Amino acid sequence: MKRTIKKVAVIGSGIMGSGIACHFANIGVEVLLLDIVPRELTDAEAKKGLTLESKIVRNRVVNEHLANSLKSKPSPIYSQKFASRITTGNTTDDMAKIANVDWIIEVVVERLDIKKLVFEQIEKFRKPGTLVTSNTSGIPIHFMSEGRSEDFQKHFCGTHFFNPARYLKLFEIIPGPQTSSEVLDFLTIYGEKFLGKTSVVAKDTPAFIGNRIGIYGIQSLFHLVKELGLTIEEVDKLTGPVIGRPKSATFRTVDVVGLDTLVHVANGIYENCPTDEQHELFKLPDFVNKMMENKWYGSKTGQGFYKKVDKDILSLDLDTLEYRPAKRASFATLELTKTIDKPINRFKVLVKGKDKAGEFYRKSFSGMFAYVSNRIPEISYELYKIDDAMKAGFGWENGPFEIWDAIGVQNGIEIMKAEGLEPAAWVTEMLASGSKSFYTVKEGATYFYNIPTKSQTKVPGQDAFIILNNIRESQKVWSNSGAIIQDLGDGILNLEFQSKMNTIGGDVLTAINKAIDLSEKEYQGLVIGNQAANFSVGANIGMIFMMAVEQEYDELNMAIKMFQDTMMRVRYSSIPVVVAPYGMTFGGGCEMSLHADK
Repeated sequence: MKRTIKKVAVIGSGIMGSGIACHFANIGVEVLLLDIVPRELTDAEAKKGLTLESKIVRNRVVNEHLANSLKSKPSPIYSQKFASRITTGNTTDDMAKIANVDWIIEVVVERLDIKKLVFEQIEKFRKPGTLVTSNTSGIPIHFMSEGRSEDFQKHFCGTHFFNPARYLKLFEIIPGPQTSSEVLDFLTIYGEKFLGKTSVVAKDTPAFIGNRIGIYGIQSLFHLVKELGLTIEEVDKLTGPVIGRPKSATFRTVDVVGLDTLVHVANGIYENCPTDEQHELFKLPDFVNKMMENKWYGSKTGQGFYKKVDKDILSLDLDTLEYRPAKRASFATLELTKTIDKPINRFKVLVKGKDKAGEFYRKSFSGMFAYVSNRIPEISYELYKIDDAMKAGFGWENGPFEIWDAIGVQNGIEIMKAEGLEPAAWVTEMLASGSKSFYTVKEGATYFYNIPTKSQTKVPGQDAFIILNNIRESQKVWSNSGAIIQDLGDGILNLEFQSKMNTIGGDVLTAINKAIDLSEKEYQGLVIGNQAANFSVGANIGMIFMMAVEQEYDELNMAIKMFQDTMMRVRYSSIPVVVAPYGMTFGGGCEMSLHADK
């Protein structure tokens, strides 16, 4: 059957429910957002003479939650006017309205008994064929649909959005025992095409894929920080942008997400995964237990691993559990990577470090490699799904198997053995079968090692895309130090900037002119696009600043004229020029976009 999603019902309006409702409103879908009826009046309501039967009181919970969400930062909604697409109500008076929606999403408190009561209510009113999903972050999906009708079970599964729903890209889809393949296929495509997510079908195991691996990683760092005598600033320095992770790294991220949230998931894994070989690692260290007692959950309580006092940021000393001024972190090993632009190329250098940073990376990576190899086939049959989940859910530039490939599979095993660890048996079987890496690239497509067939299998979902990382060298037509031109086929060239943060300097301008020359003589069109975190941060301001300081005004005027002339070539060339901006597009990058044909 052909499905369309015109209206969605979200049951539960807390931070997550309101965030999901806003994201559907963002993409033009009508949303019915429901929550419970309050049991008693507030003082303000009583003073106004309102009763528990007043509609304003009965919808108070949902309206307050949505209003708070719409005021939160970062905003869950593209434009405040889109909030008009959300209709609020309560689960007592308005449940019958779910008969008119295409998809019902349950986002109530993480208690199985309450969720089952909600599904019982939903079954009374939903029309057959309507999708029903749960945004649970860990309750087994197969427990939730017990006792429901065959049609309900066929159209039921887990759809786990990561918080905040608008910004984090991971969309885990967890089938129940009876979920139809049509439903899974539809949700996978819908997540990618309409919600802007990375859809990952996960097995029905505790914490699914993203949180199982992500919480392992954070818990292992909680133990490692004490073992190596590191400060929280040092760990955040080692686990941030230098290895392709967000600036918030580890401890700042925990503060933003909330220590209580992390502890809840970690406890769930500890209780529900008794056979996990790293079971004891999910036990909370003493300093975390103490922070939980003190309610130092992070941003939501005003203090966590970091605390802002006036304009100063203080850090928590994990030994004394007292706050102190932040200390600057520096390591000789990190200095060796300053000239390496791409994080994926830094890992080989980092694990060879002779200082505490090198020791940290060897211990943390070897533990992660062993852990992810042992999670197959437990949480996923395919290794690429683990990488996809970590990149989309935790903002990692590279997943664990990609990092292991960058270090070298055999080299990774040797580092593991030095730390007293072993990979899962299938890894050594892979090497014995002749596959020397988890991923290979053939004819512009990425292949992954398929464990049951012991062969490289094409990662699905690539056929609709040209992946520049896979054709960069094989399809190269021309390059200089600032850019590279590739033949995309069908008479189209692509120009990809390769400068630091894709700044536009002399080499990039030369490359734009060269690409237009080639396109006008031998090709039919040009795309200016890249596969980096950002499109372009604009002109090379450092170069302009130096010219101004040296008072080289003739050279400065020439540079400005060259930029302006090049933009006019983009605008008036005899072939179509398409600019594909993504992420940060500042100054000259923006101007180039404005002058393009599309």
